[in-house]
Amino acid sequence: MAKTYEPIATTTLGSASATVTFSSISSSYTDLILVGNIVGQSATGGLQMRLNSDSSSNYSYTFLNGDGSSASSSRASSQTEASISFSNSTTVPSSFITQIMNYSNTTTFKTLLSRSSSNGNTLAYVNLWRKTPEAVNRIDIITSGGYTINTGSTFTLYGIKAA
Repeated sequence: MAKTYEPIATTTLGSASATVTFSSISSSYTDLILVGNIVGQSATGGLQMRLNSDSSSNYSYTFLNGDGSSASSSRASSQTEASISFSNSTTVPSSFITQIMNYSNTTTFKTLLSRSSSNGNTLAYVNLWRKTPEAVNRIDIITSGGYTINTGSTFTLYGIKAA
């Protein structure tokens, strides 16, 4: 089996933060995978992502959530960031994985698939970045709702090689 995941960068927070940035991302892969293992400092809020520092209303998402006994969903458009995860615990780690397909393509909008789990909840987001097509070379992970990412949280960015 060919090795297809190649680690690009890893960040382990040495202090609490509201932002994590990966920049100067090479365009030599087909897709990107971002994996995070986090604990927050509040029980509300979550993580969002901006591509290439774009904070215009170019993002939309569909959200699905389940906890084993109930399920919910929602949609939104004209957002200023992509939604990728939330953590409803200040003690239980939350993990997420976000795929950015065709990130280096300059002719298509970008689709982001994000899945996470935390404290008995499983959720999924399908995001679309509808900015004039360009290659993604910067990812900013930002927080919302007063959420802060605790010390020791890790983020790893992988590139997917063409088979």
